[in-house]
Amino acid sequence: MADSINFEILIMKTPTLADAIELATKAHAGQTDQSGADYIGHPLRMAAAVDGEDAKIVAVLHDTIEDTFVTEEYLREAGYPEHIVAAVLALTKRPDEEGSDEGYARFVERASQNPLARQVKLADLHDNMDLTRISNPKKKDFKRMKRYQRALDFLSNIA
Repeated sequence: MADSINFEILIMKTPTLADAIELATKAHAGQTDQSGADYIGHPLRMAAAVDGEDAKIVAVLHDTIEDTFVTEEYLREAGYPEHIVAAVLALTKRPDEEGSDEGYARFVERASQNPLARQVKLADLHDNMDLTRISNPKKKDFKRMKRYQRALDFLSNIA
């Protein structure tokens, strides 16, 4: 009887970086960044900029809960370890953190409390601050850069 049990089904596989890339690519399908390029390029650049498999997975998934169909529960059910889910959640802006400088500062403070999230947020800021990807930066882009620079300064003093 024991020979007929498929133990592979009973043991959940921990998702790999390749699995995270596949999920993020599907989740961000059709989305574009500020320059009009496929959005998936942003998390992939971030993954290339951080060290360690866990940080790369978090980098790839960092905007999935905020901007796609992916939920916290989805990541858990897919088998992502709790420390990965916690880091992705730390990088997910909450509704009360949108728009205002104060809300964004709360978000960055929360992200700073998780070492994986902090590493990924630093890469996120560096990537987002690259204005060479925007053909004709506007006043709002430069205003956003000031906000990002404050966050970068704060996180750099912690890291």
